[in-house]
Amino acid sequence: MYQLHREEKSDWWEVEALYDLCFAPGREALTSYRFRDGVPPVEGLSLVARDEEGILAGAIRFWPVQVDNQPVLLLGPVAVHPTRQGEGLGDLLIRSSLEKATNESWERVMLVGDEPYYGRFGFTRLNGVIMPPLTNPERVLGLALQAGAWDECAGLVEKMPV
Repeated sequence: MYQLHREEKSDWWEVEALYDLCFAPGREALTSYRFRDGVPPVEGLSLVARDEEGILAGAIRFWPVQVDNQPVLLLGPVAVHPTRQGEGLGDLLIRSSLEKATNESWERVMLVGDEPYYGRFGFTRLNGVIMPPLTNPERVLGLALQAGAWDECAGLVEKMPV
């Protein structure tokens, strides 16, 4: 059984170590990380999952960005410790955090990822939203948390002003 908690400042380095374990070295060189530089994750939406012994099993973060001067949540990274994969923990982290985002009146969320995986949560390709190079446009996915949220929102993804 896992307990989900808001990520606190004291979790930061442990979560970073999990991301280093789960993703290739140089993960911070990806285009999506440029939107995170100097910007804190969205408070309350970034979650950690710990087992009954308090051991970190998974984590998810969200970052504020904008498209066409409209606020957008950028989901990612989401990671589950390799020894805990296949237990539905990634699903729990994503669904729980998206529910929180909806309850906090966010309208839209996007990510860079695989549509076969994220499609089960309702994410589809965002044809009118452009991530800077070298992001593969086929991997730019979005989800409307409020009906029609992406209908009039298109253009270049930009870093949220601090």
